[in-house]
Amino acid sequence: MPWRGPEWDGEFPSLGWQVADWIESHCVVPDGEDIGKPFRLTDEQLSIIVNHYRLRPDATQHQWQTAWEYVRTLLVKPQKWGKAPLTSAFVAAEAVAPVVFAGWDADGEPVGRPWPTPIIQVTAYSEDQTDNIWKVLRPMIEEGPLAELIPDTGVDRINLPGQGWIEPVTSKALSRLGARVTFVPQDEVGTWTSPNMKYLATTQYRGLSGTGGRSLLTTNAWDLAENSVAQEIEEAGDPSDLIDFKSGRLAGLSYTNAKDRARIHRHVYGDSAIKLDRHGIRVSGWVNLDRIEIDAVKLLRKDPTEAARFYGNISAAGSGSWLPEPGMDQYDPEEQHTWADKLEVRDRPRGVPVCAGFDGSDVDDWTGIRLETFDQFQFTPTYFGGKRRTIWDPARWPGHRIPRDEVMTAWHDIMQNFEVVRAYFDPPLWGTELQELQGKYGDKVFIGWETYRAKAMHFELERFRTDITNPSANFRHDDCQFTAQHMRNAVVRARPGQTYILGKPSEKQKIDLSMSSTLAHAATLDAIAAGDLGKRKSANVSTVMYGFN
Repeated sequence: MPWRGPEWDGEFPSLGWQVADWIESHCVVPDGEDIGKPFRLTDEQLSIIVNHYRLRPDATQHQWQTAWEYVRTLLVKPQKWGKAPLTSAFVAAEAVAPVVFAGWDADGEPVGRPWPTPIIQVTAYSEDQTDNIWKVLRPMIEEGPLAELIPDTGVDRINLPGQGWIEPVTSKALSRLGARVTFVPQDEVGTWTSPNMKYLATTQYRGLSGTGGRSLLTTNAWDLAENSVAQEIEEAGDPSDLIDFKSGRLAGLSYTNAKDRARIHRHVYGDSAIKLDRHGIRVSGWVNLDRIEIDAVKLLRKDPTEAARFYGNISAAGSGSWLPEPGMDQYDPEEQHTWADKLEVRDRPRGVPVCAGFDGSDVDDWTGIRLETFDQFQFTPTYFGGKRRTIWDPARWPGHRIPRDEVMTAWHDIMQNFEVVRAYFDPPLWGTELQELQGKYGDKVFIGWETYRAKAMHFELERFRTDITNPSANFRHDDCQFTAQHMRNAVVRARPGQTYILGKPSEKQKIDLSMSSTLAHAATLDAIAAGDLGKRKSANVSTVMYGFN
């Protein structure tokens, strides 16, 4: 018979309830003061197990390989949350517990069976990383009831009933890949950035598809500038992937503020944080948040984004980021400001002298126009009577192509409403449109500016970054959140000779409006240096300052 159906709102079929009971009956705490005691799951851990083993309501015994709602689970948790013990419990269950779907019983409840020949590869970047799980897994087996079921626990291989085994695998052991595997825990996939590690990951996924096996991936929050395996999976949004990522990036909170940080830690550590009863006796959890705070503050002084990633579970761009991460610079307030610190709310001016920057695409990437006044206030203009911003995401247009006619309509609207003194125009793919604008408005106004010129681009990027991060510089900008996101996304791509250009951390993270902004600022500074300030000679724009939150 099929599944019995939900008994409460939101209920779904899962083998996870039975697996969780098995874990608590067979697994023990692997170390510390409670070593050898039964491994008790927190509500959060129980939820992860139940969701990992979630079944499709229409699953049949003969289609057991496709019975699962998810084929891969990604856990993104902060440092010391307890990823290794939970992963070890999963490994133990996949080794000998009834974790394979075997149909429904007479009451419509799911039934499980063990793997006949379980083959498990505990995988990490290096041997030290595989030890994170291996040195927890062995005592979890040896110090409790599992010692009778799994008596052969070697240093580098655990032999299982049914001729199966558990082994550690790193990037150096590529010869062991491609074999049949039934379960693969992959540790710290937020650091898997090299082609070798990505090849290892995809090879293991192919091996799992051949057996109907699945994988469990664990990591801290990742560096957005590195495009790791974890980042690619999270950004892909594949419905067959279960993503458990309780981020510490909470609205209105800054990780560098002590009170905010305490709230973030309570949020991301959840059930793993120690809780005391009224007598001061620990009743749950194992993470001491006071100690986490001490370690986080130490790391904040050295590397704020790394502290936010490790302890705040906040994905952020690290050293590869072009601009400082917003909210991460309070320890050096005199040294650098962020894009957020330069926000200034004004009415978008009309009829004033401005310079412009344009970065155009055809498909995939965005197209955008930014304007800047001569008092260095930069903003996104509007067209169609102020109803649309001059930003085009191709995904929102038919055929996923930039609407070139509408972009040109926007340019003509800008020329009617502003005194455009100079416009730097990135010509690749838009050469015909540039010639049309030059023919109508003059080649002294519309100037081709190739962003692929590494030395020239490096100079403008450094000049713009200096004005953004220098608190005394005049540069200010509007509240365009699309541009702000593109500025945060941009990472440095080094070129020979100490120069760099900007790059995308991933295909999903666009940076095109960063280029438009850089060109608008370059045009403004070059026009000022040439004394070409337009007919009115000044911006004459009233300013209202607001705090940024």
